[in-house]
Amino acid sequence: MNNQRILKPLYQLTNHQSKSKFTPLLPFNTKGDRQGSHVTAAYLSRRCLSNHGICINDSVVATRGITKKITNSRKSTTMPANGELDNFYEVLEEPASYSDAVASSSDDEQVVCSKNEETTKKISQYTAKATFESMPNRRDHEDFIRKAVEIILKDAVFEGTNRKNPVLNFVNPEELESLINFKLKSTPGSHEELLGIVKDTIQYSVKTGHPYFVNQLFSSLDPYGLIGQWLTDSLNPTVYTYEVSPVFTLMEETVLKEMRQIVGFKNGDGDGIFCPGGSMANGYAISCARYKFMPEIKQKGLHALPRLVLFTSRDAHYSIKKLSSFLGIGTDNVYAINTDEKGKMDMKHLEEEVERSIKEGGAPFMVSATSGTTVIGAFDPLEKIHEICQKYGMWMHVDAAWGGGALMSKKHRYLLKGIEKADSVTWNPHKLLTAPQQCSTLLLKQDGILSAMNSANATYLFQKDKFYDTKYDIGDKHIQCGRRPDVIKFWFMWKAKGTSGFEQHIDKVFENAKFFTDTIREREGFEMVIPEPECTNICFWYVPPSLRNRKSDPDYQDKLHKVAPKIKEKMMREGTMMVTYQPLRETPNFFRIVFQSSGLNKSDMTYLIEEFERLGRDL
Repeated sequence: MNNQRILKPLYQLTNHQSKSKFTPLLPFNTKGDRQGSHVTAAYLSRRCLSNHGICINDSVVATRGITKKITNSRKSTTMPANGELDNFYEVLEEPASYSDAVASSSDDEQVVCSKNEETTKKISQYTAKATFESMPNRRDHEDFIRKAVEIILKDAVFEGTNRKNPVLNFVNPEELESLINFKLKSTPGSHEELLGIVKDTIQYSVKTGHPYFVNQLFSSLDPYGLIGQWLTDSLNPTVYTYEVSPVFTLMEETVLKEMRQIVGFKNGDGDGIFCPGGSMANGYAISCARYKFMPEIKQKGLHALPRLVLFTSRDAHYSIKKLSSFLGIGTDNVYAINTDEKGKMDMKHLEEEVERSIKEGGAPFMVSATSGTTVIGAFDPLEKIHEICQKYGMWMHVDAAWGGGALMSKKHRYLLKGIEKADSVTWNPHKLLTAPQQCSTLLLKQDGILSAMNSANATYLFQKDKFYDTKYDIGDKHIQCGRRPDVIKFWFMWKAKGTSGFEQHIDKVFENAKFFTDTIREREGFEMVIPEPECTNICFWYVPPSLRNRKSDPDYQDKLHKVAPKIKEKMMREGTMMVTYQPLRETPNFFRIVFQSSGLNKSDMTYLIEEFERLGRDL
């Protein structure tokens, strides 16, 4: 009598430390007597299983028994989309009459099995391997992409911004290396493995969109900005010529002109570029000022220059010194100007330093003012700085990377009074306006200086005999060639909210900052570093009960200096919030909380205050 073979595909998914593994309850063949009462042999056929999208390299032989697990001695059983598995096979005895799949036997022990589309679909969802070809297709990638987006939406976008969840799950670097396999390998990974990496990356990353991430000069996760960011990545463009980036070219010009109008440049005229960060925007400004001072720098280099001297606040962003070094001016030629009790540049000291540089044989060529200093949030007196720049023939730059967003508000734009007199302005929408990272601009009053300074006229990109108006080939005025279109996320936000929406956003952020300040000013244990902050940075000490009324102690300053790092460690390990701290010259460590998310409310301000008290009360 013919022997009968039965194929029963079963699969069981298990997870272990985010590395997906399968314990397959593999299809098997039974060769039994006429009653099918026992199993004498089981062979798995490559040809049969290929109908299910599975490749089996080794035969499995099952001995007599009802249910057995056998290990394949670490030999590989390979599924074409999953690589090596832990090879445990469960052999189930079935009667010959089992109707799942029945086929006639032949001496070569190969099994003929029908296709099981549902099984194939379920298997492929978990075992598909990453492909090497750099083009998506629905068959190989749609399910993977949809699952990845679902994870991102759930874990990062919504759960990652939920007040009930932690800002971060902090682990030490050595532990993190054991939790995520950072090592690269020579063979492809499975889609299931990659989805696990997506989840792990989110789990162990800081949720900068969380309401209680108030640690840096960026935060929030704007929903419209996010879509703009995803749209950017899905198109993967670069903005150097109109022919390869028509939409983004016009989008950039529109946004930059509107920003120049808001700054106050006449009719929005001038020039501008999107830059990879505010530091680079400041570097461009220094380079423009130098070119304006001596245009032959482009051909002759530094040897043609006198000793150039630049002036900026001692509280200015460190990029002014960094980029001065990068451009060959030298940090010794960046003269730091004293500040007053509010953190504003001292005008008397500025003019004294300009005069000193001239007497020393230097050539003062630029003042870099700051509208919203990094720590204190101070706004330099722009109109008075402009007067000094006019008197000595210097370029006036305003680093408004942080504070520039206040220009959107009729109520708060007074903070930047005189900015329209500047020759150049750095303004980062990814800061106070919460566009996704990174989104930075340099705005110039004078048109043409960027092109004159930077253009190289590469004929393989910037041909002048194209069939369209080549004035839209804007890439040559950048020092970059390939350049990400950072405009779309900001433009998309602007289209969604309108200018009035940005104004409401700014007004609410300043209102929250004022509420926080007014509350801690009257709260025991809190002391203001800057009594009347101008921007939404609030700098303060939290003094635990053990140090109160002990200011006269000789070690008081040393002990106070240690409080902020201790509280920061506790908040990081618990994940309840993130707030940065720093010293400032002789001032001991203090907290700087930064508000720029309009998603926060007064109840959040109260939570943050109470959290400082909870974390610090036992110190």
